[in-house]
Amino acid sequence: MSFYDLSVTASSGEEISMKDYEGKVVLIVNTATGCGFTPHYKDIETMYEKYHDKGFEVIDVPCNQFAGQTPGTDEEIHEFCSLKYHTQFPQMKKSDVNGENAIPLFKYLKEQKGFEGFGIGGAAIALNLMLAKQDKDYKNNPDIKWNFTKFVVDRSGKVVARFEPSAKMHEVDRCVESLL
Repeated sequence: MSFYDLSVTASSGEEISMKDYEGKVVLIVNTATGCGFTPHYKDIETMYEKYHDKGFEVIDVPCNQFAGQTPGTDEEIHEFCSLKYHTQFPQMKKSDVNGENAIPLFKYLKEQKGFEGFGIGGAAIALNLMLAKQDKDYKNNPDIKWNFTKFVVDRSGKVVARFEPSAKMHEVDRCVESLL
């Protein structure tokens, strides 16, 4: 199975094939509207505007699995993002990224790029402390740990990077730019 064999459901209910993204650099991110990392939407939109004409796409998958921080309907989530962050990239249907109901796209992404740590800094320390209380073995599984985990897929469909929410957005930008 390859990235291009997968699909995801748009907020409209339409099935979107990853084959539609062939030859493009794609950022896939599980998002939330009420999270401390929600301002990442601003940086993601800036990247989208800067690189879209060069073959960059964003797949935004809202997820409510992390502290219930995405409680709204697909329509409410879209309205929030459009009004607050002026997002232009499409949002997918709110979906699970972990567990038995995880969508196949995220199962695949986690198989390709497992968890490698949160890095350094205040956000990394906070995430490590929080997750250690919930799951002492969290470091040893590929599950998505929190909102705004980002995967970068190159033009050939290879998952080349995974960025935890604690990663600096300029690092994500640099990765994307290097692939365009």
